[in-house]
Amino acid sequence: MKNYWWKILCVLLLFYSFSAGFLTPVPRLPILNETIRNLYFHVPMWFGMTFLLILSFSYSIAYLAKGKIGHDIIALEMANMGLVYGILGILTGMLWAKNTWGTYWTTDPKLNAAAVGMLIYLAYFVLRSSIQDDQQRARISAVFNIFAFPTFLALVYIMPRLTDSLHPGNGGNPGFNAYDRDKQMNLIFYSANFGFILLGIWIASIRIRLKNIELTLEDN
Repeated sequence: MKNYWWKILCVLLLFYSFSAGFLTPVPRLPILNETIRNLYFHVPMWFGMTFLLILSFSYSIAYLAKGKIGHDIIALEMANMGLVYGILGILTGMLWAKNTWGTYWTTDPKLNAAAVGMLIYLAYFVLRSSIQDDQQRARISAVFNIFAFPTFLALVYIMPRLTDSLHPGNGGNPGFNAYDRDKQMNLIFYSANFGFILLGIWIASIRIRLKNIELTLEDN
């Protein structure tokens, strides 16, 4: 039981986030209105993606330091799940944009930077698929990942703050913490963040085990 507590916590957090996120009242803010409920899903996707990419980055460094193929597998699957969250974050953001800005996509620098960031990680997977030798693939991919992650952070979290942006918390716009976000919303929001992070790690861990089984079968 002690090894599964975090999975039980993940299920409970996500059940609470989904049920309370759709059923509890929200502040009636101008323009946003009911769409502010997307705060429970869109933003946690990005936080989850960033956390998973941090893990991927860390295990790429660990691989270069120790040369263990298991570290490369973890880096790969964390990046895989991070990319899934990134795509879901873009899709939920597009739905939000349509209802608040009137269009699914704008020239907002945050949107364009996020798209470029996703392309960088797609290039990471293309690079991996183009190299046959396991150790060479792991080394080159680890080096790419180590450079990709800081670039991604600069694109998504730094550059949009230096120019005009429609996004809250970017380009001089106040973040949602400056709006009327009550304690109930905060509880749901942080529950969703932790829940989606745990879910991402859970799915990635399953994929890691499957990958290790495949390698064991190949060796035999």
